[in-house]
Amino acid sequence: MWIKLKALSSILSHLLLGIALVDANLRCYDTEETTPNGCYTCLNASIQDLIASCPNRKEALSWGGDPPCLARYANRPFFGILELQPTDSGYNTADITSNLTQFDTIWESLMDRVVSKASSGSSTKYATGEADFTAFQTIHALMQCTPDLSHKDCDSCLRQSVSYYESCCRGKQGGYVQKPNCWFRWDLCPFYTRNASTAASLSPPPSPASPPPLSVNSTRKKGDGGSHSSHTIAIIIVPIVILVAVLIILAVAVLLKRIKKTKRDDQNNKTHGEALQFDFNAVRVATDNFSDANLLGRGGFGSVYKGQLEDGRKVAVKRLSESSGQGEQEFKNEVMLLAKLQHRNLVRLLGLSFEQKERILIYEFLPNSSLDNFIFDPVKCLILNWEKRYKIIEGIAKGLLYLHEDSQYRIIHRDLKPANILLDEEMNPKISDFGMAKLFTVDQTRADTSKVVGTYGYMAPEYAWHGQYSVKSDVYSFGVLVLEIISGKKISSFSNQEVGDSLLTHAWRNWREGTPLEVVDPILRDGSRSEIMRCIHLGLLCVQDNIDSRPTMASVVLMLSSYSISLPVPSRPAFSMHSTMETETKSQSSSLSNQSKRENIQVSVNEASISELDPR
Repeated sequence: MWIKLKALSSILSHLLLGIALVDANLRCYDTEETTPNGCYTCLNASIQDLIASCPNRKEALSWGGDPPCLARYANRPFFGILELQPTDSGYNTADITSNLTQFDTIWESLMDRVVSKASSGSSTKYATGEADFTAFQTIHALMQCTPDLSHKDCDSCLRQSVSYYESCCRGKQGGYVQKPNCWFRWDLCPFYTRNASTAASLSPPPSPASPPPLSVNSTRKKGDGGSHSSHTIAIIIVPIVILVAVLIILAVAVLLKRIKKTKRDDQNNKTHGEALQFDFNAVRVATDNFSDANLLGRGGFGSVYKGQLEDGRKVAVKRLSESSGQGEQEFKNEVMLLAKLQHRNLVRLLGLSFEQKERILIYEFLPNSSLDNFIFDPVKCLILNWEKRYKIIEGIAKGLLYLHEDSQYRIIHRDLKPANILLDEEMNPKISDFGMAKLFTVDQTRADTSKVVGTYGYMAPEYAWHGQYSVKSDVYSFGVLVLEIISGKKISSFSNQEVGDSLLTHAWRNWREGTPLEVVDPILRDGSRSEIMRCIHLGLLCVQDNIDSRPTMASVVLMLSSYSISLPVPSRPAFSMHSTMETETKSQSSSLSNQSKRENIQVSVNEASISELDPR
């Protein structure tokens, strides 16, 4: 049940002083606990939270708690526009303890059914559904979109919410995901009213009925009229004065709170920056004065060393080249932004250190080296069976999705390749070398650049030839990665064959001729054939020559997690740079991993990673 409160919307407009309010939306979700009074209370609390927590913001939103509700305003119109960020989620801490595979099958089928029902149903975009898991357990699901969304946008919003939940909370006994335009929740216990109306309108509670007028003598004295007029004026003026006084007090309170919050934020940022900063002498000791014995690799942005801190922690230390061109405070601010990027499929940046012209980055240390040392090694490749490779593909996709859409900044990696995918103890993938361009004086204000930095073969053609890059450039690189992981062959392994042939065209030709398994690494033949075929299909979709035909990473994650989505037929891939020109140097990556078993590591300065960061 969506409930729109026009009165509270009006209150919100008056209280947001100094904001040119264009659109405001106040809505409640339908659950078993949703009542008009409860909704009114939730939204009123959310409005107060917006005023207190987001002073002087041009747009903001606040999700209420119980019953769930949403208060949102902006100085721009957003009616009928699909917006997927920000995202809020939560889950039941209890786990599904048995028959998880069977549960996943039933759960995914139910979610798919409820998504279709909600998006294609009535104008309220609301649907519920149930499915029996066991004789005593039933899965309950509820999904809602804002009624102004189109059928297609509602379907997309809900499916991405389901995919988001699967990536963060799979195996739990309940949870929710909410976005600005849709809300999704499921549980093993009923939490909604089965027969509730899908839409309702609510106004503030009506005033009590006026008592019947008293019987009085109709004859009045002549002077009574003036007394009556004065009384009426007083009744009108007093509430206005009180209202103005309340608004003034509220404005002063908001202003004082804003000043206090600004001071607190400045103090927190200062404390956070101090926590990230490592003593340069301690870093020097940890790496044995940047000894060659601890050198892990060299790249365009500097050298990487293995180190051990005083507390025993092993770290990877990246000593940046002197071409950074940034002052201490600017460098510190940029690193603080990068350190806020936290995802299980990203290499974690622990901190920084600097002294005069020295600029140091400290990362978590990953002992299993990089992906290229496994899939292209005739012995180590045996460690990665199909289940592990599929998990690696999924992890890379989720990490890229975070960089593109879910992080505070939109980051385009521009040098995604196996050497920049590091593996932890359990062979989980972590993307490295993201965001490096912000630490150097590289023009990041345009989507066109005359300085192309990356690795031939993994670069999208529009970037390699014209310097044009976008999130679809990373999608292309991801497609190359997927085909390399499946085939066990490097993109460059076809460079000496006939002109125009490459791993991409080889895979596409076999796909078109009905022999896609010819592309697969022989050691993977015992893996799930349907998963392998789907990943080849997905890889070919990512490397299509037409930029618009390539899927987004959100679509890729959804395609990997839901087999109910049919994939379009891929068109011919773009020419691989390895099949159309010769490179002067072989591209390898400066790795943050332990490669101590290799005595000499040669890394070309041509393979440095560059990433783009745009504030959202």
